[in-house]
Amino acid sequence: MTHDINPTVAAYLDIHPEVAAALAEGRAVVALESTIISHGMPFPQNVEMARGVEDVVRAHGAVPATIAVLGGRLKVGLTPEELHLLATDKGVEKISTRDLPVTVALGKHGATTVASTMRVAALAGIRVFATGGTGGVHRGAERSMDVSADLLELAQTDVCVVSAGVKSILDIGLTLEVLETHGIPALTLGSEEFPAFYSRQSGFRAPLTVATPEEAARVLKAKWDLGVSGGVMLANPIPAEAEIPAGEINPQIEQALRDMDALGLTGKDTTPYLLGRMVEITGGRSLAANIALVRHNAMVAAQVAVAYAQLG
Repeated sequence: MTHDINPTVAAYLDIHPEVAAALAEGRAVVALESTIISHGMPFPQNVEMARGVEDVVRAHGAVPATIAVLGGRLKVGLTPEELHLLATDKGVEKISTRDLPVTVALGKHGATTVASTMRVAALAGIRVFATGGTGGVHRGAERSMDVSADLLELAQTDVCVVSAGVKSILDIGLTLEVLETHGIPALTLGSEEFPAFYSRQSGFRAPLTVATPEEAARVLKAKWDLGVSGGVMLANPIPAEAEIPAGEINPQIEQALRDMDALGLTGKDTTPYLLGRMVEITGGRSLAANIALVRHNAMVAAQVAVAYAQLG
C-alpha cells in the first residue's frame, strides 16, 4: 500500500528514512504522538517510555513513526536527538490541529496531540496510530463546551487510533454519544465493556467489538474501501495486571478535578495538569499504569498495521 504524497504537502514533511522506506514498500507503519512525551510524563520516564514504545512497535513487525513539529517542520519519525529535545525542552508547546499552521509558519516546536498526530499521519500516508488515551467530552461540558478536537478529527481523518479508551478524567458516556453522532466506529478489542484508561471497566457497554487485531484491520479496509471517510477508535483495555480498578481510581480523579477547578485551569492546560496531579495523588501508580497501557496499545497497533498491510 504505497502512498503518493501531494508535492505541496511534501514540502512541509520530514519523513525519517526508515519510515519513508516502509511506506514506499507498503510495509506496516505505526504513528506515535509526542504530547505524551513533552506534556504527559516527567523526565526521564518520558524519553524512556518513548524509546520503549518504539521498540515494542518494531518487535511486532511494524516501523514506528513518532510525530512532532520541530523548527516548523512536520517530523514523521524522530532521531534520538529530536526525541530527547521533546522530552526536555520546556519551550515545546502542546499543539492540536488548529495550531499546526501557526507552529509551522512561525518555525516553532510543537508536541502533537491525538488530533494533530492523526492529521500529520494521514498526510504521510500512515493509517494506524497508537496513543495512551483518546480525548473526549470533559466533565461539565454542558457549561464549558470543552470537547476535545480528537473527536472531530476522528470524524474526518482516515486513521485508526488505538488507545485504552478515553481518559478516565473525562465524561465517558457523553464521549460515546458524540462518537456515535459523528459516525465514528468505537471498537473495543476483546471485551463487551468500553474501557476507561486506567481501568478495564467504565460501566458503559462497548458500542462495537472485535475479537482480534486482524478483525480490526478488516474493519478498516471495509470502511475505507466503501468510501466511508473518517477514523476508527480501537479501544484496547489496559492489561489486567496494570489496571487501577474504577472503584479505587474514581475518588482520586474527583480529587484531581477539584484541585484543578480551584486553580481555575481550562482548555488545553487541563489534561496535562490532571495527569500530573494523578501521579501525585496515586503515589506514581497512575504513571506506571499509563506506561503499561501505552506499551500495550503500541503492540496491538503494530499487529493491526501488519494485518492491514497484508490485506493489500
